[in-house]
Amino acid sequence: MPVDPYLLRRLVCPRHGLPLTEAGSYLHCAYGHRYPIVDDVPVLLDDGPQTLWVAERSLQRAQRKALDLPADPFYVDTLGISPDERDGLLDRLQGPAPWIDPVVSCLVGATNGISYRRLVGRLQDYPIPALRLPRSSGEVLLDVGCNWGRWCFAAARLGYSPIGIDPSLGAVLAAKRVAAQLGLAAQFVVGDARTLPFRAGSVDVTFSYSVLQHFGREDASRAIQEMGRVLRTDGTALVQMPTVCGLRCMYHQARRRFRQARAFDVRYWSIPALRRLFTRNIGAPAFSVDCYFGIGLQASAAHLLPANSRAAIRASEVLRTLSRFVPWLYYGADSVYVKSVRIADGITPDRYAADRVRACTETQPG
Repeated sequence: MPVDPYLLRRLVCPRHGLPLTEAGSYLHCAYGHRYPIVDDVPVLLDDGPQTLWVAERSLQRAQRKALDLPADPFYVDTLGISPDERDGLLDRLQGPAPWIDPVVSCLVGATNGISYRRLVGRLQDYPIPALRLPRSSGEVLLDVGCNWGRWCFAAARLGYSPIGIDPSLGAVLAAKRVAAQLGLAAQFVVGDARTLPFRAGSVDVTFSYSVLQHFGREDASRAIQEMGRVLRTDGTALVQMPTVCGLRCMYHQARRRFRQARAFDVRYWSIPALRRLFTRNIGAPAFSVDCYFGIGLQASAAHLLPANSRAAIRASEVLRTLSRFVPWLYYGADSVYVKSVRIADGITPDRYAADRVRACTETQPG
């Protein structure tokens, strides 16, 4: 099947920002770049430095698939899991098909947080969280770093038209399978948060959870700028970020002796730094508490967690409720939501503009 026209008309070349056309197993731009399609999912990664090694592996595997070379249908080596997790997943894939997608059962510890690691390989229900946005009548929500799609599914249940993007081909294909299993409409793309392959102003809401915390300051700024670029005027960005002063965050910083974050380490942000980041790239933000006593604790998944985690969630929910009346409490939260509205005067520049002009003058079609 071809790429859904609903999705295709929003997509652009991540290098030049030019429209894409579909031909065979690829999407093409006018300046000769082509991007493979795997099971109707566009893989819009370029050959430059990636934020995560799984992106390079995803691009390699997608190119093999587009050439009809043998490929692992679950793309296990693009999931970013440990060797032990990989062995466990391969064992489960050999058995009868379970209700829970085996890839999701493997990824839940990495995507949902430390408290969920005991559920790896034993997941009994999809931990789909509650999205803190109003109901919608079809607004387009872009989930940046969607992985297996839990926030896309939460958005679909609220009436949004979700599009998920992630650099892991295996995780995105798992999201596609789960969407079909749950009967939820969602679109998925493999791509990079720093070069979102979407037209400017083509989405209504940009969302990201537990993703940009792994980026260095420069990459995080580029991703936020991109989220602003693809938003329509007056569109909303909602991004979860960990804080410097949260109790659990302080504990983790102390454990690594407050050294600078490296590679995929979590980066912890101060509220003033987050305010500057979003004001510069999208618009002046508002803050609200996500949770205390950890990053990623979700009340909607409490029934899946052990007693100590359920107790932490209950305490977190009490403090979160209090923070609505005592706003300064969000300074002590471990995880906050940053909400920013795309302002109308075009404060966010088109990050691709200079590169596009240079590339289009130096390269001729055909």
